[in-house]
Amino acid sequence: MQQQQKEKLLVIGNGMAGISTVEQILKLSDSFDITVFGSEPHPNYNRIMLSYVLEGSKTVDDIVLNDWNWYSDNQITLHTTTTVTHIDPVGKKVTTDNGMTETYDKIIIATGSNPFILPIPGSDKEGVIGFRDINDCNQMMDAAQKYKKAAVIGGGLLGLEAAKGLVNLGMDVTVVHLMEDIMERQLDRSASSMLQAELERQGIKFAMGKQTSELIGEERVSGLRFSDGSILDADLVVMAVGIKPNIALAKASNMEVGRGIVVDDYMRTSLEDVYSVGECTEHRGVCYGLVAPLFEQGHVLAKHICGVATSPYEGSIVATKLKISGVDVFSAGEFVEGPEHIVISTKDEWKRTYKKILLRDNVIIGAVLFGDVTESANLQKLIKQQSEMTDDIYSTIMGTGCSGGGANKQSSIETMADDEIVCGCNGVTKKAIVDVITDQGLTTVDEIKACTGATRSCGGCKPVVEQILQYVLGDGFKTAAKEGICGCTALDRDEIVAEITVKGLSTTREVMNVLGWSNQEGCSKCRPAINYYLNMLNPETHEDEKESRFVNERMNANIQKDGTYTVIPRMYGGVTTPEELKKIADVSLKYEVKVVKVTGGQRLDLIGVKKEDLPKVWEELDMPSGYGYAKSLRTVKTCVGSQFCRFGTQDSLSMGALLERKFERLDLPAKFKYAVNGCPRNCAEACTKDIGIVGNDGGWEIFIGGNGGIKPRIADSFCKVKTDEELIEICGAIMQYYRETGNYLERTSEWVERIGLVQIQAVILDNEDNRKELVKRIEIALQQVEDPWKKMLNDDKTRAALFEDHTTAVLVK
Repeated sequence: MQQQQKEKLLVIGNGMAGISTVEQILKLSDSFDITVFGSEPHPNYNRIMLSYVLEGSKTVDDIVLNDWNWYSDNQITLHTTTTVTHIDPVGKKVTTDNGMTETYDKIIIATGSNPFILPIPGSDKEGVIGFRDINDCNQMMDAAQKYKKAAVIGGGLLGLEAAKGLVNLGMDVTVVHLMEDIMERQLDRSASSMLQAELERQGIKFAMGKQTSELIGEERVSGLRFSDGSILDADLVVMAVGIKPNIALAKASNMEVGRGIVVDDYMRTSLEDVYSVGECTEHRGVCYGLVAPLFEQGHVLAKHICGVATSPYEGSIVATKLKISGVDVFSAGEFVEGPEHIVISTKDEWKRTYKKILLRDNVIIGAVLFGDVTESANLQKLIKQQSEMTDDIYSTIMGTGCSGGGANKQSSIETMADDEIVCGCNGVTKKAIVDVITDQGLTTVDEIKACTGATRSCGGCKPVVEQILQYVLGDGFKTAAKEGICGCTALDRDEIVAEITVKGLSTTREVMNVLGWSNQEGCSKCRPAINYYLNMLNPETHEDEKESRFVNERMNANIQKDGTYTVIPRMYGGVTTPEELKKIADVSLKYEVKVVKVTGGQRLDLIGVKKEDLPKVWEELDMPSGYGYAKSLRTVKTCVGSQFCRFGTQDSLSMGALLERKFERLDLPAKFKYAVNGCPRNCAEACTKDIGIVGNDGGWEIFIGGNGGIKPRIADSFCKVKTDEELIEICGAIMQYYRETGNYLERTSEWVERIGLVQIQAVILDNEDNRKELVKRIEIALQQVEDPWKKMLNDDKTRAALFEDHTTAVLVK
């Protein structure tokens, strides 16, 4: 029988709303050939969690929802850094900003929104940005390294999250707000004042009732002038005054638009076979800027487009939860009382908690919580269902009576309908959670998250997921189940390493299969970690698994936001020759490199190399890779030392180059940096490196555990040695001990604090046999490593494997 040809579905927008809709479609049907266009260079990530990236508690990798492998695993073609500019409904094709055309049967537009930049004088100055994407986060983090004073215009949800992140980065931050109350669209005056007081305790300043009339400064902003004539100094200004739906494509394609792209109850636009979902969409006159409504729209659209019966989308009850460390705030429905309302409220200023529920005709229509938001999910459900207030509900939410909160919660879960949405962010129902618990034997919230996506986004539904888990498992429920290295397993790092050793496991897939991974394919957190542990344990026998590495490591170059790559040749100890510089210049000109950047690691980055040119660039450079992309030794920074400096007491140039040549290419838990100084003046900054070395008249002093990144840490003095041989031996032992005991992606700054400086010194300095064994093991590992580009250029099979990688093939045009 001839296979039915699949319909061509184009998804314009690679954000949360569009890709969540695709996830639902994949569950319902395999009848679509899907192509996704994304304007950013990243895979689908959790925009809600950007504030955590800004404050430093999470990395960009941590907030990725669907990694690069997910697209290829689901046969989805992804075009990153590509913007669709026009839809031709007659020819049924689209055009992109780089001249690409693509035909379609159906289209889903999910272009999201853009930050609203106040149209005031000076808003185009350097240092004035919005807060909507990873690039904005990067700009703010870069600014925090150079400047001290920041102003955030806007006291809403987004502005407060940006302000807290900048405070955590060490900046002096003032929130400028036109109104007298922060978050006035979600909170009443009592909750707003409590929130402001708490944020002031955390270091945020406020300028309330202030209207910004001008941003002052030369090329870069230096301050804000208010309408009352007063001035606030600021080197960075973040605009967080609102968003506007991104309807540029719709306008260019003559679609019906209002504030957003106008859709009906099945998310259909005015063009046939063209749908719209998310922040760019206007439904019944409303544009939603919060995540839960966008996923509700996506569920309806997925069913409709797959031909599955579905109720129409009739709008959403909007709920807000603030995501700032140490501050819990929740708001849903109506929150400002009027004469028609019955108000139930309690305020405890000592415990800093506040609860308010509004009733109309005894129906629960809105709520505000501060400090204690444990009932937020329950209240959101009650408001959505238009439930009447009862004595039992009152005692549960307000914490009074003697009926017992635990019993009420169990009763609430028992009576919850199977099709009720538990995780609004990802559209996960109660039944979906119950099914994976009973069918797959899941016992932790992390396992449920990995399997269903529940709690994956804002985390607000976690209490309800835990209650469902407790309800289904009964006496078998574990309140504090041990957390594994990721949601795919309950095993931690030490248990996985022990099992690999005892059972003789040799591949990532074997580890996941034998050790009972809940997600058989693993995820972007565990696959690279397992591959590293296998390499570390069995350097002589384990064959490195390229498919388990991050895309930068697979390509041996850093992918940039426009889809090009940065090539970083190795310069040992920061030293090069005129001949090497000439080769770099010639190659840069020949292959139209956009920028040659002198880095803080004393080398040159060639930024803007096309993917197809990478093999030729490396071949003509004929230099080793500087591994700027790898979890390995990145740089060895040196001063000129005794060879040239009148203060130098040791030859730091030679020692730096020797250490770099010795330890390059060796896999480590995370990136690793050295500094070697020829004297205690410390010009190469040993105090912020993983291993810092300072020369003196009597030999060398070794420092470990330094970090100059988002979480700065001054290195600890480890020991002093007299000879070069001792220095090299102890450095090797430190690195191997870190390799064998560090968690994957754990920097030495965190490792030293977790293991303890005294313990590391005891293992390496107090026990010579231990040290010799560590050195022996690192020497075995070093014998196995080889520059992958040298290997590729000399081996056609390896070359083909690198450049026909099934994952990267669909990522960059």
